[in-house]
Amino acid sequence: MRLRKSISPSWERLLTLIFCMVLSGCHARQDSTAPTIGFTKIPPAAQGGRERVDSIAGTVAGAHAGRQIVVYARSGPWWVQPWPDKSLIPIQPDSTWSTPTHLGFEYAALLVEPGYRPPPTMDVAPSQGGSIVAVSIVKGTGSVVLAPTVPLHFSGYDWNVRTIAGDRGGLNNPYDGDNAWTDGGGALHLRIKKKAGRWSCAEVEITRSLGYGTYILVVRDISRLEPAAVMSMNTFDDWGGDQHYRELDVEMSRWGDAASKNNAQYAVQPFYVPGNVAPFTAPSGTLTHSMHWESGRATFKTVRGSSIQAGSSVVSEHVFTSGVPSPGQEKLQFLFYVIPSEKSPLQNDSEAVVEKFEYLP
Repeated sequence: MRLRKSISPSWERLLTLIFCMVLSGCHARQDSTAPTIGFTKIPPAAQGGRERVDSIAGTVAGAHAGRQIVVYARSGPWWVQPWPDKSLIPIQPDSTWSTPTHLGFEYAALLVEPGYRPPPTMDVAPSQGGSIVAVSIVKGTGSVVLAPTVPLHFSGYDWNVRTIAGDRGGLNNPYDGDNAWTDGGGALHLRIKKKAGRWSCAEVEITRSLGYGTYILVVRDISRLEPAAVMSMNTFDDWGGDQHYRELDVEMSRWGDAASKNNAQYAVQPFYVPGNVAPFTAPSGTLTHSMHWESGRATFKTVRGSSIQAGSSVVSEHVFTSGVPSPGQEKLQFLFYVIPSEKSPLQNDSEAVVEKFEYLP
């Protein structure tokens, strides 16, 4: 019988090395498989608000121990769900996850590392990177459903009055359809009223985009507004997060500081960028505010009285040439709302009156 030749020690070491390299490569390919997030329940596509809640659920493949899920719903900005203090969702032993969520047009599920702190809102869709290991975004089911509004006609234009809660100035306040109306003379009244222990606010939005042009707003005396009340005329585009929602503002408020000399400001968003806010002191009496919006430039001006004419007494004016958005789907809004203030919390029902609005292309 022929005997097999024995393998030399050097060949044995080489074969062992090759085997280890192959095994290591298999493990590397297995470990490098990217985790994925799937959805098993998707809520409807609808405009969000405190009143509208559903549930969202899904699965995770390839998640390591300690990782969690974070969900955002997009209604205007992306909002973390269901609340900022309840945003980290555990992954179950069977690799499933679920959470209540307020409604939105789209939903994003993030797989995150331990220690991740989700921001309450995002202007643009979340993306993978850093502590965010994976992202999956899905549209809500069915046709888009907008929240109910109350129709209103003012200064020759059709408007919608908000009826669901909204986040402005750091508070989630209810907004009621009966907080905005026109009187016999055609003036628009906006009201903040205490209801069921909470401040109910007002928001009126024009039904179509106007784009570049001159926006003129005549407002009766606001010099006696309480420090925590805000009256605003602004453009806003729910779909324009990449341009800070195309928001341009004329705002009347002391922002919760009773000692503030300034009670009004012009702004281009984001407000925290140096030079994007121009505060001023609005005197008592009726004032006319104008905003001329053109490519790369927004010119604001405030004068005394109910019209802008040659010789009108100028209160303030400012020109922004940086960060000015281009038109999109923005709409003009009038808002009257409350902000939090430890020193000067709102004490009484309040009212602001807009005598007229004019737009010049």
